[in-house]
Amino acid sequence: MIGVVDYRAGNAPSVMFALARLGIDATLVRTAAELADTDRIILPGVGAAGATIASLAESDLVPALRTRVVDDAVPFLGICIGLQVIFEHSEEGPTGGLGWLPGRVLRFPDTDRVPQIGWNRVELRRPHPLTAGLAPDPYCYFVNSYYAAPSDPDAVLGVTEYSETFCSMVAAGNIAATQFHAEKSGEIGLTILGNFARWDGTEC
Repeated sequence: MIGVVDYRAGNAPSVMFALARLGIDATLVRTAAELADTDRIILPGVGAAGATIASLAESDLVPALRTRVVDDAVPFLGICIGLQVIFEHSEEGPTGGLGWLPGRVLRFPDTDRVPQIGWNRVELRRPHPLTAGLAPDPYCYFVNSYYAAPSDPDAVLGVTEYSETFCSMVAAGNIAATQFHAEKSGEIGLTILGNFARWDGTEC
């Protein structure tokens, strides 16, 4: 069962709708007890990183998520803000993140239109179970003013051009995330979500 984390500040209903279209069993998760009953976790998000961390903390989900994702190695997919908060620090606020992966989240230069809104190309850097079946360099739907800069270049699964080349997909062990909105990216996003439902958390 996939648990979609609902912390009152995200876009969990949109992700649930996309999973329902695929016929995938999923449930909204609002408590640590509910989280313990899932075998895969999706953390979606819209808005600000600081508000996301605060909402997760208010629901006592921060330690529970760490236990399930970092300690138990449950397959995890972050979406949009769900990608940004898994790193150590964000310029937005600024605020600290969950710190599961080393790296920072930076703001796009003000010389370009911010936020980036619309479809953009994702250049896939290597094969991964989440991207199986995708055409090369698919177009996905973005809404973001900030982007992740992982400290470990091996964690970068995909990159996108907007002002500069930035990390738009992350994969490290059982943790994966997309800066774009997979649930709003048409058949590309549905393919990623379907792959996630079958993924065992390894890259082989």
